[in-house]
Amino acid sequence: MADCLFCGIVAGSKPAFMVASSPAGVAFLDIRPVFKGHVLVVPRPHIVELTDLPISDLPDYFRFVQQIAAAAPTALGSQGTFVAMNNIVSQSVPHLHTHVVPRTKGDGLRGFFWPRHKYASDDEAAEIAETIGKEYLRLSVTDHGRRE
Repeated sequence: MADCLFCGIVAGSKPAFMVASSPAGVAFLDIRPVFKGHVLVVPRPHIVELTDLPISDLPDYFRFVQQIAAAAPTALGSQGTFVAMNNIVSQSVPHLHTHVVPRTKGDGLRGFFWPRHKYASDDEAAEIAETIGKEYLRLSVTDHGRRE
């Protein structure tokens, strides 16, 4: 879709701090992260909400989300992740996207009131994106001894 920001990121015509790419979608840093390392995972085709994602795409898309959720804690030293998506309400870009937010006990996140933080610089954002991306690649190579 020509005017969709996330379609532009998928196509490479809009800038983003890319974390990883797979046939199922792309992962990049949220520019208004809840915590540093907050990743958005989007499917490649323009799909507005989860209910529009073809059933045949579900396994590959959610496997990619799962891999990013596995990579983030190791890459960032967090204890886990919070994985969520909005459908229509609170969906600032009308393109399906899954939030993968690094979490650590006592990080201050309460319920659904998400404080937003900025990266100190583009260099910091690029470094964090690269770190998570490297861990994603390491996991995808070592996951059960096969490359997916």
